Amino acid sequence: MHYILIALQLTVALGILNVWLLRSGQATPFRGGGAKTLREEFATYGLPFWFMCVVGVLKVGLALALLTALWLHPVARPAAIGLGVLMLGAFVMHLKVKDPVKKALPSIAVLAMCAAIALLE
Repeated sequence: MHYILIALQLTVALGILNVWLLRSGQATPFRGGGAKTLREEFATYGLPFWFMCVVGVLKVGLALALLTALWLHPVARPAAIGLGVLMLGAFVMHLKVKDPVKKALPSIAVLAMCAAIALLE
């Protein structure tokens, strides 16, 4: 079970860091509406730029906390719960703009992995 938790934590953390630090300015098939960047995606949802910055800091910080939890195990559950709440919000935003399910799949998958981390830790 320990290796499954490690795999989940690495998958979630590195996925979030990839989206927010490496690919924030790139188009992906999962961006909400017709957005090409994270900034455009938040605008599509009707959310201001400052809110995107807050969400970005929270997601990157919680992803780093999940990586830290590989050595400091008590950090895993709160980090996973925090990211899970943010992923629930991402899913709701996809619903808000009536995106096809395909665009919401990453948020659903990460939410499920965060729930597994929180429950198994």
